[in-house]
Order: sequence, then structure tokens, then C-alpha cells
Amino acid sequence: MAGSSHGHTPAAWTGVIIAFIGFCVSGTFTVMAQPVGFWAGIVICLLGGVVGGIMRQMGLGQPKTQAHSAHQPAEATEH
Repeated sequence: MAGSSHGHTPAAWTGVIIAFIGFCVSGTFTVMAQPVGFWAGIVICLLGGVVGGIMRQMGLGQPKTQAHSAHQPAEATEH
């Protein structure tokens, strides 16, 4: 994975940071035994995925490239 720059995009970073904040909020409210705050944190986590997906569609994610030869059928890689 080191050579693929996997996840090094604004869309990935933004989505993960938002989801991490939601995880922290949810965890904090779990310890405080406040179900409404817990579920608000879960919603924030889901929001991170939505924001990351929207940013990817806007072109801020990893560009689509041709699949690596290891992921293609053998007859497609033989020339």
C-alpha cells in the first residue's frame, strides 16, 4: 500500500476527522450515560462518511485508475 497513496486525499482526511469527532462525542456521552448525546455522536460519524463521499464526487478523492494486474483475470493480463 505504501506506493498507492491510499487515503492521502482531502476527501479521506475530512471524512475521517469528522467521523473521529463523532466517535469521541459518542464515547463521551456513553460514559456519561446520556443516550441522546450518544446517538448524536453516531449521526456525526455517519455525517463524516457522507461528507467524504460528496467530496470524492467533487473530485477531491483518489482518482480512478486502471486496476492493478493482480486484480484482473489471468487471460486479461497475458499479452
